[in-house]
Amino acid sequence: MDKLLEEIKKDVNYFVELRHQLHENPEVGFEEVKTSQLVAKLLKKWGYDVYKGLAKTGIVATLKSGDGSKVLGIRADMDALPMEEKSGKAWCSKTANRFHGCGHDGHTATLLCAAKYLSETKAFDGTLHLIFQPAEELLYGGRVMLDDGLFAKFPCDAIFALHNMPGFKTGHFIFKEGEMMASSDTIHIEVVGKGAHGAMPEMGIDATLVACYIATALQSIVSRNVSPLRPAVITIGSIKAGDAPNIINERALMKLTVRCMDNQTRELVLQRIREIAEMQAKSFNASVNVEHVNASPVLINGKEATVYARSLAVEMFGEDKVHTLQEGTMGSEDFAFMLEANPNGCYFMIGGGDEPGIAPPHNPAYDFNDEIIPVGAAFWVKLTESYLK
Repeated sequence: MDKLLEEIKKDVNYFVELRHQLHENPEVGFEEVKTSQLVAKLLKKWGYDVYKGLAKTGIVATLKSGDGSKVLGIRADMDALPMEEKSGKAWCSKTANRFHGCGHDGHTATLLCAAKYLSETKAFDGTLHLIFQPAEELLYGGRVMLDDGLFAKFPCDAIFALHNMPGFKTGHFIFKEGEMMASSDTIHIEVVGKGAHGAMPEMGIDATLVACYIATALQSIVSRNVSPLRPAVITIGSIKAGDAPNIINERALMKLTVRCMDNQTRELVLQRIREIAEMQAKSFNASVNVEHVNASPVLINGKEATVYARSLAVEMFGEDKVHTLQEGTMGSEDFAFMLEANPNGCYFMIGGGDEPGIAPPHNPAYDFNDEIIPVGAAFWVKLTESYLK
């Protein structure tokens, strides 16, 4: 292990600089044109067969060694967030309202670091597919890659992905079998009433008032329809209705995010949201249009793949640096689509540091911890060499 890390660290400064370059030039979902071009250029230079165009900017790079029949897939996400950065780093984003605030620049750099080493050593027997995915933050880039034929064109016996995670010690590994991350559903509820003068409310049907009643009633779903033993969250992140104080608004738009840890609860919650919105609106002689904007399933890790990856991490780094989550997290991740299509896989996390003041992902002050690039790359190398013996 020490020898492998030593070899990978010979090039680590290059990949830290590459990560900073990606950080300075962030691109959001399905717009990762320059990022994709850079990734493809490097992989071609290192001898990979590069397939471009899945989900617009997605890439699959293939490297074969020997005549083994097994096929391994490793995925990294590439997209940034539509938000302003306030990290104060020298490599701060150069683009307004674009920011690698979740570390996908680091995930990409880490997999590229492993890719270069593997192309030079080829100490494996089989086929390796490196999947560079766009639009994870939209929670459907993975689904679009599948719709475009990802596993039809590039079938994999097992698939793996990682995510950095501030709050855990730097370089420590975190695993969980089964349900690890929640489903995510974005719901828009448009309330349609009847406009009127604010001084004559009896002449209208107040969409703003109806939206408020719907918002209150929706909170009863988790507390009264869902078992306390089954995690679920309904958050109303936005209610928009008019701009003036003296108008009864004809329309109001509510935007919700819904998170659940199992599919049965998810189906119940989504059904109750629609029923409550429709019936509350009807009680005011209003109507609603309920739009299911997008959805990502529960992320479910396969037992065999998780045990395999965890055992490998213990072998490489020691039991004290490998942890098992007892409960899943209500955050979501669209690698869930790939695991749904190929259940023999595992999504895990690598600690990004637990020192006081370290910003979490999606915080304006966040920055990826470059110390975990060689750790993650070493794991990808060892996983490839171990799985494709």
